[in-house]
Amino acid sequence: IRRGILFFSVFSIFYSVKLNTTKAGLIAFFFKLPFSLSIINSSSCAHKDQFFDETDHSKTAFCVPPRFKAIIFLSVTLSLKLMGDSSANSNRVKLRDGRFLAYRETGVPKEEAKYKIILVHGFGSSKDMNFSASKELIEELGVYFLFYDRCGYGESDLNAKRSMESEVDDIAELADQLEIGPKFYLIGVSMGSYPTWGCLKHIPHRLSGVAFVAPVVNYRWPSLPKKVIKKDYRRDILKWCLRISKYAPGLLHWWVIQKVFPSTSSVLESNPVYFNTNDMEVLKRTTGFPMLTKDKLRERNVFDTLRDDFVACFGQWDFEPADLSITKESSVHIWHGKEDKVVPFQLQRCILQKQPLINYHEIPQGGHLIVHYDGVCDSILRGLLLSEEQPLYKPILEQ
Repeated sequence: IRRGILFFSVFSIFYSVKLNTTKAGLIAFFFKLPFSLSIINSSSCAHKDQFFDETDHSKTAFCVPPRFKAIIFLSVTLSLKLMGDSSANSNRVKLRDGRFLAYRETGVPKEEAKYKIILVHGFGSSKDMNFSASKELIEELGVYFLFYDRCGYGESDLNAKRSMESEVDDIAELADQLEIGPKFYLIGVSMGSYPTWGCLKHIPHRLSGVAFVAPVVNYRWPSLPKKVIKKDYRRDILKWCLRISKYAPGLLHWWVIQKVFPSTSSVLESNPVYFNTNDMEVLKRTTGFPMLTKDKLRERNVFDTLRDDFVACFGQWDFEPADLSITKESSVHIWHGKEDKVVPFQLQRCILQKQPLINYHEIPQGGHLIVHYDGVCDSILRGLLLSEEQPLYKPILEQ
């Protein structure tokens, strides 16, 4: 028995690393042994070395000496540590650099799908974001969705070397490991747009089409007209945050937990300047931004994830959208709200002037949270996959 316990403890460590067993799976593995372990106090045994209670034949009950209890405890602890912080309900893939990415799949089965789409979530979000396309349309078109936690978010591991290129590599490797094919569609939401632009730059041959939904804009792009961005207060805020993120992250951490409010309702009551009326209605019926609460931001790893994401998005790029070779066959779409208070629609129109082959769609009363508006996700899918245009979202652009 002693040898068995020792062997099982060592084997459990190897098993958890080799197969990436989840925490719950490992615990179940321990308790579903062929025999029933009944660990009782050693004082109930007649002798310290007595293992079996011969009077009880209904189950195999035995005492475990302290040294063997320690072995079991350490083996369980080490096994769970080696597996990382995965959840029992999460699927994860291991990347070449040893990190894990968590993901979820929805829509029709991958093997039956006509269209395969990877969704890239935004700032403070996760793979559990809601893309509210109708079930009927998803089944009619045969759409498979792959959501994933970008590095450091949700249940994915941190990447200390986060950059646009690393985000692109994560997407490409995730697609390869899950075998979704040589080409796929990409939808980038809000700050999930910078990995999406990165894919257009670095792996355009893998993209069947791309949709940006309320994409953020980097004010460092040289092609943005100075007269448009000079008096934009958002530019000054981003510039200040970017500078302090690099040179005084501790101070920024303190400032953020003072300024960010602990609930969505507090955001609505205290600072509705970033959301229009339709956005605020969305926030009333959703969980808002779970990573942007005071409680979450007090966790340094959460803060570091958000800071690194922010720096990668708004720092210096080695290209800008105006540099890309976009054709009609590229099937690139931008969906934006005309009342977006986070990213002004005028900036998207500046991009369009440099890239006239981008399909631009504008929601007349749309704010920054248009991905949650009724019917918008259906329109995004029809535009991206079927090239359908709805007159309601076709803006009149100045020549």
